[in-house]
Amino acid sequence: MAESHEVRLEPSGHTFSVNSGETVLEAALRQGIGLPYGCRNGACGACKSTLVSGELQYGDYQERALHDSEKAAGKALTCCTKPLTDVTLQVRELAGAKDLQIRTLPARIERVEKPAEDVAVLYLKLPASERLQFLAGQYIDILLKDGKRRSFSMANAPHDDALLQLHVRKAPGGAFSKFVFEEMKERAIIRFEGPLGTFYLREDSDKPVIFVAGGTGFAPIKSLIEHAFQKDMDRQMVLYWGARARSDLYLPEVPAKWAAEHPNFSYVPVLSDPLPGDEWSGRTGFVHQAVLDDFPSLAGFQVYACGAPAMTDIAKATFVEQKGLPEDEFFCDAFTYSVDPKK
Repeated sequence: MAESHEVRLEPSGHTFSVNSGETVLEAALRQGIGLPYGCRNGACGACKSTLVSGELQYGDYQERALHDSEKAAGKALTCCTKPLTDVTLQVRELAGAKDLQIRTLPARIERVEKPAEDVAVLYLKLPASERLQFLAGQYIDILLKDGKRRSFSMANAPHDDALLQLHVRKAPGGAFSKFVFEEMKERAIIRFEGPLGTFYLREDSDKPVIFVAGGTGFAPIKSLIEHAFQKDMDRQMVLYWGARARSDLYLPEVPAKWAAEHPNFSYVPVLSDPLPGDEWSGRTGFVHQAVLDDFPSLAGFQVYACGAPAMTDIAKATFVEQKGLPEDEFFCDAFTYSVDPKK
């Protein structure tokens, strides 16, 4: 029988076994242990833990997710490491995601809206007897016919789950976006796996919240904010939504309506390259810089950021180094690409 190893988590003291060939994260998910993760392929760094004792086999990962200096200091990514011995890991466990069953389901594309030339909003309907239980901010993997996967966040909040809403940007060479924009037939059936990810609102905190979205990174942020409103959270919240030109803020009426209806919410749109025809009198530049300009200190805040890695990486670095944001109060869902070129 193939050898298994035991993983002990600190500070919780939880233990679980990892079968031969399994990563630490795969084993944890299989046994309902709530470890943080995002991409599950070594690209984002959300699953980072610290090796206290034992030996790990490191798989493929991107350097931006785990720098050599971090690895030398004992850091490891649970999504792509396998234990060679019994190990002890220091990691902050999550209570929220572990009780949700990850399932593979079919869904029908009920309708498609195109609020911008290069953005499609898909509404997915599950079979009549099914609902997907998920946390605001989580994502699903669309399972393509050739075995590839494409990850998309739910843009609807969990209480509004009759249809799942996905925001898809047209990407050159993108397998799923080509299907959506060029090939998709009305009421097409797709298959997906989910819910996935640990990007969700930490409701045990009363700190004010800054949301930072880049482009279609607005999707999970929308889910988080609508969930907060539904739960009547009175925490102060501000959304910075960054894009290139005015049309890239593809649902501007949504955050504008939130700001009008909720005294504890404000909205700051930021354009990096407004077009002459945009007649833009609002904020310009990079979206993370707008946050830096507006807050002398972030020491007492939580930040939730979603967008391209270039944006989320620099946001985390500057918010922590320049404004005193506690590192563990920065929650991120970066648009990452698989290490495996086949995916």
